Amino acid sequence: MKICFVVNSVESEKSGTTAFIMHEARKRNHEVYAMGVGDFSFTNDQELAVIATSLPKNASPKTARDFIDVLHSEKAKKQKILVKELDVLFIRNNPTEEAEGRNWAEHSGVAFGRMVQKEGVLVLNDAYGLSDAFIDKLYFEELPSSIKPASLISRSKEDILEFFENHKKKMVLKPLEGSGGRGVYLIDKNEKNLNQIIENLAAQGYIIAQEFLPAVKDGDVRVLLMNGRVMEKDGKFGVIRRVSGEGEFRSNISQGATTEFSEYTDDMRKIVDIVAPKLIRDGLFFVGLDIVKDKLIEINVLSPGGMDSFPVVGLPDFSDVVVKAIERKLEYKKNYGDKISNRELATME
Repeated sequence: MKICFVVNSVESEKSGTTAFIMHEARKRNHEVYAMGVGDFSFTNDQELAVIATSLPKNASPKTARDFIDVLHSEKAKKQKILVKELDVLFIRNNPTEEAEGRNWAEHSGVAFGRMVQKEGVLVLNDAYGLSDAFIDKLYFEELPSSIKPASLISRSKEDILEFFENHKKKMVLKPLEGSGGRGVYLIDKNEKNLNQIIENLAAQGYIIAQEFLPAVKDGDVRVLLMNGRVMEKDGKFGVIRRVSGEGEFRSNISQGATTEFSEYTDDMRKIVDIVAPKLIRDGLFFVGLDIVKDKLIEINVLSPGGMDSFPVVGLPDFSDVVVKAIERKLEYKKNYGDKISNRELATME
């Protein structure tokens, strides 16, 4: 297959989950391309194309890190490809990690992804499903309240202060649009700058006030789902615990958290069982859930990561599980053509 991965930019891509999948796809003799969200090319009298980067045929990277090193080297090859020549477009860019001044890039992957989908290319996750879930924290709020901490989305200082009072003067504040633990505050009765924090966050957009969960002291668990099911290989599950650093309540790796092995508990199973039908309906193939004990605290539908940390905690490399799943989808597509929609195909096992 010809598979192209959309990332923020090829030059800034690191050896993370996307690199692991790209490396595995190439090991399985597929044509693998990477492109940034700024690498689409379209005019109304020509066909949609992409400027894609690939490794030379004689390259033999041993690891995902090696793959990225070659991708960044002068040996890498750039070429324009008509999107109709692709079999798969895998949208993996993270809008919240775009640098200042690149606001145009935030929606580009999903917007062009819809156009690519119309060309008959398999798009993962489904581009229309991603459009509906683009603000993943808002999408999160559509899930049943039984599996979530109490929360409020507002820009009203008065409403947020009332929420604070109603939850024993302890809450978490974070921007509606953002990730990586940036702009996240743990607020308690001793916070003297609460008004200023609310005003600063409100200046950026909507704010989420969320009930504080004491169990967060033990970190959270990232659960990776594929086709609405937890990833599984050799009896092991795609689950990893992230433990906060000293004096830090955020469990983001970018904020200094470390990773540990985690069992796949009954509480996690219950959450996955409740979330799965919606993910499947919306064509969201590859999704990350962040769980604290028996509560889901966040969902990542755009660029879930964590697979690069699996070997560190004794889990197998799940990259082949992902690539094999995509191969099956293409086989279904070959047999059924447009009788199965992209959204259905995206989460079909």
